[in-house]
Amino acid sequence: MIRGFFRLVGLLLLAGGFIFMVYDGARWVADQTLQFTRFGQFWNDIHQSSQQAFRAWVEGVAPWLWTSVVKVILDQPVFAVMGVLGILLMLLFRPRKPLIGYSRS
Repeated sequence: MIRGFFRLVGLLLLAGGFIFMVYDGARWVADQTLQFTRFGQFWNDIHQSSQQAFRAWVEGVAPWLWTSVVKVILDQPVFAVMGVLGILLMLLFRPRKPLIGYSRS
């Protein structure tokens, strides 16, 4: 049951990544300038205080982690971050291959 839930979340993240890819592509066609929506900007638009709380928590745990890992992820396009997370969830929680000649008990 948990596996199915995480596969559903992965599928929704993949769909969200595709939606943002289409959104950025439509904006490129309309403006003739290639400008991606950054993940940090998207998170800031949705819920600014949670991003600030997450930053305070990460800097409290490991200050180097914010500048070397999290800030790099926040600067990536939304469709790439959502797509990679979706693919990882779909691969990690895929159904097991059936064993031939053995029963699962």
